[in-house]
Amino acid sequence: MGKGDKKTRRGKIRLGTFGARRKRKKTAAYTPPVVKETPAPKKKAKPKKKEEAETEE
Repeated sequence: MGKGDKKTRRGKIRLGTFGARRKRKKTAAYTPPVVKETPAPKKKAKPKKKEEAETEE
């Protein structure tokens, strides 16, 4: 009942095995990285019609 015993925690640590007395640590579940949404591009102003452009000048 010591370091060489396969059924004890200390024995499992020494032998490097896992079981009921020595559980493996669970790895965290994979979570995909959060992707930031890019804002929609601003619409460009439409060019003024020739008639409106002539009257303003």
